[in-house]
This record gives sequence, C-alpha cells and structure tokens, in this order.
Amino acid sequence: MRIAMISEHASPLAPLGSVDAGGQNQHVSELAGALAEDGHEVRVYTRRDSPDLPGEVPLRDGVMVEHVPAGPAAPLPKDELLPYMGIFGEWLLGRWRDGPWTPDVVHAHFWMSGLAALTARSRFPVPVVVTYHALGVVKRRHQGAADTSPRQRIGYERVLGRQADAVIAQCSDELDELVNLGVPRERIALIPSGVDADHFNPRGPVAPRTAAPRILCVGRLVERKGYADVIRALPGIPGAECVVVGGPPADELDADPVAAKLRTLAGATGVADRLTLVGGVRRQELPAWYRSADVLACPAWYEPFGLTPLEAMACGVPVVAYGLGGFTDTVVDGVTGHLVPPRDPHALATTLRRLLREPSRRMAYATAAVDRARSCYSWRRTAEQLTRLYARLAARTPQAVGA
Repeated sequence: MRIAMISEHASPLAPLGSVDAGGQNQHVSELAGALAEDGHEVRVYTRRDSPDLPGEVPLRDGVMVEHVPAGPAAPLPKDELLPYMGIFGEWLLGRWRDGPWTPDVVHAHFWMSGLAALTARSRFPVPVVVTYHALGVVKRRHQGAADTSPRQRIGYERVLGRQADAVIAQCSDELDELVNLGVPRERIALIPSGVDADHFNPRGPVAPRTAAPRILCVGRLVERKGYADVIRALPGIPGAECVVVGGPPADELDADPVAAKLRTLAGATGVADRLTLVGGVRRQELPAWYRSADVLACPAWYEPFGLTPLEAMACGVPVVAYGLGGFTDTVVDGVTGHLVPPRDPHALATTLRRLLREPSRRMAYATAAVDRARSCYSWRRTAEQLTRLYARLAARTPQAVGA
C-alpha cells in the first residue's frame, strides 16, 4: 500500500528539542519506519523551511520525505502556518495528479495537515485519516490567554473531525474529547503510539550520575511540560536531584527563557544545587539517561499522549505522572508507577519521596513497566492496527483519476 503522511510543521528529519520539534516528529518517523518494515511505501510531506533543502530526502528504506514549498523557505512558528495550508494542499494535489507517485491513503498529522489533506482530497478522491496530536480545546483550557493558536483552530478541528474518513485517538482521554468536540464516534479509532523497545531497553550504558536519588524529566523546554512543579516539589524530597534532558543544546541553554525561569525558581526555592539542565541530546543517548534515573517525573499540565513515559518504562524506570491525558492509559497506578493529582507539587513531592525510599517497590514497578511497554505499545502493533484501518478505507474509496 502507498501511504502519504502529512506533517506540515513536524519533519521527521528535524533534530528534536526545539519548541516545535518533539513527540510528533518522532511519532511520524517511527510510524513511517514501522509501516515500511511491513512492506508499505511511505512518503512524508513536510513544509520546506530552508532554501537549501532538497526536494526529496530518503529517511530509510521505503520512506521518502518530500519538502513542500508552502510559505517562505524559512523557519516559522507552527501557529503562523495556517495561511499556507491551502497552498500546501494545492501542491499535494498537483503532485499526486501529475507526478509518478499517488497514495492509496493519506494520514494527516496535526490539524493543519488535515486541512491541507482535505484541500487535496476535494479534487483527488483518497481516504483521509487524521491524528490531531493535540486538541485546541484542551490547549485553550489549560493555557488560556497564553494560547497562541490561531483563533479558528477549534472550529477547524471540529469540521475536520466530521469530514475526515477516520480520526485516530491516541488515548482514552482524547477519544472522549473528540466525541465532545462533535466527531462521530464511529469514525474514531483508538490506536496509541508506540515505543522502539530495541532502542529503549534496560540493558546498556548508563549516563554519569552521583549518589543522590535521581528524578529525571525528559522533553522540550516549554512551560506546559511542568518542570517547575518538580522544582517546587524538591524541598520536600531531601537529598534528591532533578535532571532535565531536553531543549536546545547545552551551549545554548543560557539564552533560553524557560531555562532561565527554571534556574531562577530553583534558586528562590533553595534547590539550585540539586537541579541540572542537560539540554538537548541525540536520540542515541536518551536510553542511557533513562537508565541513570531512579524515577521519571511527568508533570505536564496536559499531554495528548506523551512518549517519554513509554521510553522510560521500556528502559525499566518507574514513572510518576500527573493523572491526565495519555498518562492515564500508559501508566498503571500502583503497577508501573503512580498517577498524582494534576498541578499539585505537594502530592508530587509526597509520591516521589515515598517511591525513592522504597527500592524494592521501584524494582517491582520497573519489571512491570518493561513488560507493559513491550507487550502493549510496540510500533509494530500500532502499524498493524493502522494497516487494517487503511485497507478498509481504501477498499471503499473510488480510485482517483490518473492514479
């Protein structure tokens, strides 16, 4: 099967760690690879953000990345890309009508990618699947006036959910949000993301560490990831250190505004000597950082799915997360870690302190975490579920003229 994946702002080729390069980039890359391993031919379409980028770049066997000329060939925040989605969709239409390759199904990642897909589908019959990766209504609920999304976002997401042939919910919480948004339940498929258990596993090198109990946080340096709550919790966890991996490279951290706020907060709460900001690291180095931790903390204000708990679990690390979003599916409270009330640093401190004092409990959680990550969240399983959905949709869609 020929699968077109649209990821307008999140290129699978982009280095992870910047404000707009994180879980979606990795999801698209890993999913495309898993589909290709199953024998499918995958093309990923992402916006050209540099004049030096070639038109096509092989990502791996069976996966080609195409750079779409939509808007200036320069980096732009994703919240400024909406005006170019019509151009993006028209380019796709021309490419599929006149080019050598046509898709059997289109899988759009993020709402703006969905708009581009629907633009192309209006004159090129092909089934469209959408994964939102984040919903505007949830972002607005948690960020309020700080939300920089285009004002039309929620309305477009509602229309998109009704016009797409299928919508992927990555967790139970997102499924409920989609139904509340007005997406027909029969069009929603619950298919979670996966984790590469060959790359993320308990065996291998361990990043350097001190004798202090280590609380690890992994992800982009953006306020909604909630690292400040871990810093506020640290005074209640005597002797523990907090290590944050993610964001810009280490030599650029001093210029990062979120890093500056975290350091200021650590100083004000008297734990500056127990906070380490590592900066962004290569994906190859991440397993060693996970293995160095006693526990992974996931204090995000909201999280559509969240790949870091799965990566930590696959490496044999228990997880303490706020009980929201995808965390409520991936983390089994009292089995692979703990879920605590959201936005509650006191509860976070209490739970982390108790877990760090009980090595036998952490060991039991670690064993269960590895098993759950491997058995329930493999990319192969995700690819197989999606393949069955793609096949059903393609079978009932007339072939496009010229395809």
